[in-house]
Amino acid sequence: MPCVRRHDRRVPACTGGTLLPLDIARSSFELLVDGADPLSLDCRGLDGLPNCFVPLDELLHCLLHGPCPQHTKDIVWSMLVERSRSLGATWTLACAGMALPALAGVAKRLAAQYAGDPYDLHAEVLAGFLHALSTIDLNRPHVVVRLKWAAYRRGFAALTEARDAPTPVGPDGFDSAPPRAPWGHPDLVLASAVRAEVLTRTEADLIGSTRLDEQSVNDWAAVRGLSLASVYKTRRRAEQRLVAFLRYGVRPVDSEDPVAHTATAHLPRSATPRRPRRQAPRSSRSVPPLPGCLKEPPEAVSSGAGAPTQPSMPPRALGGA
Repeated sequence: MPCVRRHDRRVPACTGGTLLPLDIARSSFELLVDGADPLSLDCRGLDGLPNCFVPLDELLHCLLHGPCPQHTKDIVWSMLVERSRSLGATWTLACAGMALPALAGVAKRLAAQYAGDPYDLHAEVLAGFLHALSTIDLNRPHVVVRLKWAAYRRGFAALTEARDAPTPVGPDGFDSAPPRAPWGHPDLVLASAVRAEVLTRTEADLIGSTRLDEQSVNDWAAVRGLSLASVYKTRRRAEQRLVAFLRYGVRPVDSEDPVAHTATAHLPRSATPRRPRRQAPRSSRSVPPLPGCLKEPPEAVSSGAGAPTQPSMPPRALGGA
């Protein structure tokens, strides 16, 4: 079935008076296939295509709308890519023109989510396609589909980068904005604990040096002339107060603020300082009386007649000294 050559020309779209890269590619492709000697491809012997040299705009119409099997499309695209690699600019531009329907769909889909200049996005899509022309494996099927996805990945990378870029806050574009709070540094937690009078400056320095800066407790104590036991005891008590401060303390900890989690990563797990156990009063052991000393008088015990009995005295206590 012969292909009908189309002579309709779409007017390139503009953005602010500037032609987009894909519009420029379309205009250049139209120049290649216009006139008495259009750029053509030898399609003799290919299923579903005219058995002759076919101008590229007619060939594109046949590939899109004609009864052309997939293996024929792959052969055509392999021929186009090989000519681009061997003959250079003209056939590279021809490949871009042949892929315009696919590239335009990719650019339209990505531009709907792109807040920047569409020119930049079109340029990235076209650059991804042109780069793939020199690297794509022609021995695998679906050549044009893989070229399309290479263009999409390049455009999507540009879209992702634009989304991660700073957001303009002023009416006329980018402007200065307050910096983000430096969350995540344990020194800030120690400083806030000092301000809240949970820790002293010395205790904060002890925790920061021996827990965060990996200075040994021996070195820290030796520099300050303190005993090792007292330093360990001071640090343990200070850490208990710090943990209680972060979890239940003076100010609530923001659930989205990772400072507390970062600061307490190396601290003890105890939630609150331990209270000393209340011990039951110990009964004093009875001490046998010394010779010549009186015992404590026992309580009176009722006798059968109802009169209290008198306490008995040691024999030697009754005599004179």
